[in-house]
Amino acid sequence: MPRPCGLREPVRNSLIDDAKARLRKFDVRNRYAHLASNKYSVLLPLLARGEKLYLLFTVRSDKLRREPGAVCFPGGKRDPVDIDDTATALREAQEEVGLHPHQVEVVSHLVPYLFDNDALVTPVVGFLDHNFQAQPNADEVKDVFFVPLDYFLHPQVYYQKHVTYSGYHFIVHCFEYTDPETGVTYLIKGMTSKMAVLAALIILEKSPSFEIEFDLCDLIPSCEKTFLRRYSLSKL
Repeated sequence: MPRPCGLREPVRNSLIDDAKARLRKFDVRNRYAHLASNKYSVLLPLLARGEKLYLLFTVRSDKLRREPGAVCFPGGKRDPVDIDDTATALREAQEEVGLHPHQVEVVSHLVPYLFDNDALVTPVVGFLDHNFQAQPNADEVKDVFFVPLDYFLHPQVYYQKHVTYSGYHFIVHCFEYTDPETGVTYLIKGMTSKMAVLAALIILEKSPSFEIEFDLCDLIPSCEKTFLRRYSLSKL
């Protein structure tokens, strides 16, 4: 008998298992942990609905001093109590949206992102329990929403900005997504959009409808090359 979400268990398991296998091939683990002492982690929470995978996003509370209203993934700065990047991502997700560690299976660490030239942000990818219901902390999160993963390869509303720094070309992806249930339109850009695009490229193994910086035939090495280039430029 189908579950309420309309996805039979064997199909759900196949969808998730295939995604896990692809993510594990690109797991960088702690390869770049030594590059910075100023560490952050974000959780890229995936959920199976229907015959698709979705990413969970949050909207930062208007009460916050830094970037109120911005769309991001749950996450934040490492605390002394955190033993690693996964611990940081899970603690922050629990504080922000009420996600308990037993409700998520962590699968992979993607290539990190350099933020403000000295902060290393590690994307931690995990699968949510299908019964998870977000409980946003109003002091930190104004809204929670889901976007189909394939939207980050074939969006309805998309534009990009091109940035040249020290002779190198970088692309900033900007997605507009309108939630079909609420009619609310969200803007997903910057570091958050780049992480979403990378997750979609790895899991779905399809070409996007827009220009990217990475070599699809050599995805992770080219992604690492881009990251290390940014890191080197930050030290100039």
